[in-house]
Amino acid sequence: MLIDFNNLNINNLSFQTDFEHKIKNFLEEWFSDGDTVKVQTSGSTGTPKIFAIEKKKMINSAVMTCNFLGLQEGDKALLCLPVEYIAGKMMTVRSAERKLKLIVAEPSLQPLKDLNEEVDFCAMTPLQVENSLEQLYLIKNLIIGGAAVSESLKQKIFNNQRLSNTSNRIFETYGMSETLSHIALKKLMPEPEDYFTAFENVSISTDERGCLKIFAPNVNAEVLQTNDLVDIKNEKQFKFLGRIDNVINSGGVKIFPETLEVLVKKEIPNEAVFIGIKDESLGQKLILVVEGEKSEDITNKISAIPFDKKFHHPKEIIFTEKIPRTPNGKVNRMELHKIIAERL
Repeated sequence: MLIDFNNLNINNLSFQTDFEHKIKNFLEEWFSDGDTVKVQTSGSTGTPKIFAIEKKKMINSAVMTCNFLGLQEGDKALLCLPVEYIAGKMMTVRSAERKLKLIVAEPSLQPLKDLNEEVDFCAMTPLQVENSLEQLYLIKNLIIGGAAVSESLKQKIFNNQRLSNTSNRIFETYGMSETLSHIALKKLMPEPEDYFTAFENVSISTDERGCLKIFAPNVNAEVLQTNDLVDIKNEKQFKFLGRIDNVINSGGVKIFPETLEVLVKKEIPNEAVFIGIKDESLGQKLILVVEGEKSEDITNKISAIPFDKKFHHPKEIIFTEKIPRTPNGKVNRMELHKIIAERL
């Protein structure tokens, strides 16, 4: 179905599927006299909860994204995310605020399979993108969120975009629930960027640990303190280095595992995770854990990687059948550390 927010009459729309009825319920709530709307958490880190968010702050968030991407009244957007969660609700709010034409597609792993026209804007998860590579050329501005974009997926996106010979823009997002979706974007295509760029009216800084602090008064009155170690380029741009919880101290030197993993995953298709195992002389010994069967070819490729520092080379490479993950699919580093420590 298509919802034209420049000429909206909810009563004239035909809502048929369960998903479309959820959209109808949200639209009625959004255009009601209430100051807030209800949003459900995903439950990936605990029991799902429902909480209220101010409409004004959601509008402010929508404006930041639309302005950054240059979206104009009458542009077409595609909604393919569950509308009970913040990501789907924000796609709807952006469309309402900028008076876009919103194409509604049932959320699935292949949301573009029935799309036969170009759209100006869409938000997708990495897994949806993975299953829609051949149709990405139809989206002029794509933002990817919900989880980090892996190096292997970035390479697949690059290869498919090159074959389709398009100049469409694809971004990775940075944000959290407290910022009502994202507050910064990093371009992946057509010219890959190393740094996220924060939106207008968003200020960034670091604490004494080097962790990112965010002040986005339009969406949250408080200064938000993260545990994300960053390199700040200027007042608007920052590079994610890794979580402070994951930093490895080896021989008195701090090592950021996520940064090294990016280099490794450019060379091998396997999941690869750096961890620090207790060592009498070094404090922590740098270990690289690779998911999959032991392979001399993979070991040789890793050994040939030109790491910036000599101590970035792993002291040992360990292959394991499966790397443990959290319920939302992220690597469970604590559990992996425990498993490998018991093996050594």
